[in-house]
Amino acid sequence: MRIPADRDNHDLAVYGKRRFGASRGGGPLWTGTARLRAGTTFRYAQRMPDKGNIYLIGPMGAGKTAVGKQLALQLGLEFLDADAEIERRTGVDIGYIFEKEGEAGFRERERNMIAELSELRQTVIATGGGAVLDPGTRARLVATGTVIYLRTSIEEQLRRTGQSRKRPLLNTENPRAVLERLRSEREPIYDETADIRLDTTGRRVARVAATLKRLIEERRALQT
Repeated sequence: MRIPADRDNHDLAVYGKRRFGASRGGGPLWTGTARLRAGTTFRYAQRMPDKGNIYLIGPMGAGKTAVGKQLALQLGLEFLDADAEIERRTGVDIGYIFEKEGEAGFRERERNMIAELSELRQTVIATGGGAVLDPGTRARLVATGTVIYLRTSIEEQLRRTGQSRKRPLLNTENPRAVLERLRSEREPIYDETADIRLDTTGRRVARVAATLKRLIEERRALQT
């Protein structure tokens, strides 16, 4: 059974009750460094206007949502979480979508959601860990804003995600092995896509956000 992309609240009963509450050209720079984006190699990305958005990419448990909210507060911008928007519009959680439509169905929804959110301006947007796997999504992020890669250790990921039931890829007997595999597959893509990179391991959310605010301002100064 396919879940419609958007549904009014009165349609939720059809699908079951709600399950949730209301840089390119260089190596990793984990100390945090702002730099100008090199000429993008992504097809058609150059044709899309920079809308001043800030996108947070990285693995699950890196702190994209928590840091994104704090960063938006410090910058005086709106914050949106792509996964939360998918849940809000469908009325079910990510795990339920995986269960009914598989990962491919979820990735399609994710791709469409980020395409829509990238049309906004001056917004901080947290993406899901696998969003950058889609070349078109990467192109949109690169072209329409500043891309920030938040990295953290496997141990920190395990600690932060251990109590969560909203991580369908970790519903396994060996979540560490899954996280290590995902890191091996995705880290080069995160690194290539990012303008700013920062390791969040053992760091307070407010401190991370303050560092990112400074790096964003430095990068914008380089562009003027």
